[in-house]
Order: sequence, then C-alpha cells, then structure tokens
Amino acid sequence: MDSRIFIHGLESSNQGTKAVFFRRKYPDMMTPHFTGPLDERMKRMEAVLSSQTAITIVGSSFGGLMASIFALENEDRVKRLILLAPAIHWIEFTSHRIRKTAVPVWIYHGRQDEVIDIKEVQRAAAGLFADLKFHTVEDDHFLHKTFKTIPWDRLLS
Repeated sequence: MDSRIFIHGLESSNQGTKAVFFRRKYPDMMTPHFTGPLDERMKRMEAVLSSQTAITIVGSSFGGLMASIFALENEDRVKRLILLAPAIHWIEFTSHRIRKTAVPVWIYHGRQDEVIDIKEVQRAAAGLFADLKFHTVEDDHFLHKTFKTIPWDRLLS
C-alpha cells in the first residue's frame, strides 16, 4: 500500500502553509505534528509510519533532515523523497547511522535561502543520495515563489 507523508520544519507545524496545501490537494496524505528534539520527532515518525510501506516522504527544512534519516534507516520501505530546502547538512552531527541510499530523491532549494546554505546541502546530498535530482530555484528558504509550481501530481503519483 503506497503512503504519502509531509514532514514540516523545526519551527513550523502541521497547520503551516505547506501542510494545509497537501491536506487540501491530497486528502490521503499524512501531515502529523512534530515537537521536541530530533530523537523525539524521529520516534514519533517511526510510530506514525510503523505499518506503512512504499512511502513517499515530503520533508521541509528540518523535516527534510528527518525524512532523510528515516530513508537511510528504512530504505526498503521508502519509495521516494522530495526535500524542500532540507537541513541535511546536520546529518553528520546526529547519532544516526549514515550510508548512501538508492532511494530516488528530488531536492528543491532556493538560491536566496538565508537559513540553510545551499552549497552545504549540495555537498551533503552528493554524499547521501545515489539517485539525486537537485533543483536550484530563484527563491528563499520557504520557497514562497516556487512551492506551488513544483510538479506535485507527478512527484506524488
């Protein structure tokens, strides 16, 4: 059974603009709320996805870090990752085992992102993902201009 989930960023929630967009456009998409430090968030994510397979994960910022860790640790259960300005450059500082994954990954990152350095994300992504499509866009960290133009129907099918 294919599953889809959106993981919000560190200071966002499942009531943010992106989560609301996904709930309206894709009513079957899970949009849980995460709080606390990374390990608590990962335990919650594991619980939410415990019975799921063929999972498509959309992760935004800190949610992109969470999505990546989950995919690295559950490669056989993850169908694809779509990461929005992901904080994956922090992955080397976590206690999670790091190895390259073959899960297909699409990254959208704004050239004007002042929160997460695009060059650090590009470097980290090259080391983590064997099947990577990196899209640099003219936008900020929140992808205000780009978010709704991403081909969601194709990526989430």
